[in-house]
Amino acid sequence: MITLALLHPTQLVPIQHWSFESKSLIHIGRASDNDVIIYSAVVSRHHAELWQNSSGWMMMNFGANGIYVDDEPIIQTSVVDNMIIRLGISGPKLQIHTKELASKFAKQIDGLSRKEIDTVNVFDRNEYMDEDLTQTDFD
Repeated sequence: MITLALLHPTQLVPIQHWSFESKSLIHIGRASDNDVIIYSAVVSRHHAELWQNSSGWMMMNFGANGIYVDDEPIIQTSVVDNMIIRLGISGPKLQIHTKELASKFAKQIDGLSRKEIDTVNVFDRNEYMDEDLTQTDFD
């Protein structure tokens, strides 16, 4: 079993997940024919593939913006349980679980997905309230 979780961009909590019990080839990308569909401008239509072989899971990059593991670009790599990949240098992050813990993780994600995550107000609302901002603040 393998589970992929899309992580929130600032809070690093899972906001969506996909679990695969019997698939040995998984396609990731923006196009509707992928197993994992992620709508992001930096994600290619067919961005990556994961496949299982006798020694575990492997991952291959096909995306124009690349795949990054620990901020290092990769072309092909072995998948390690609990690893986090980024699609593109500034794109969405996926956490990959390959162990039997994946089913337990999927249940936890289901519980988290029912909770409201504030994605709009990342900054403290009062942080900029008392200041008059000018164009020079943004240059």
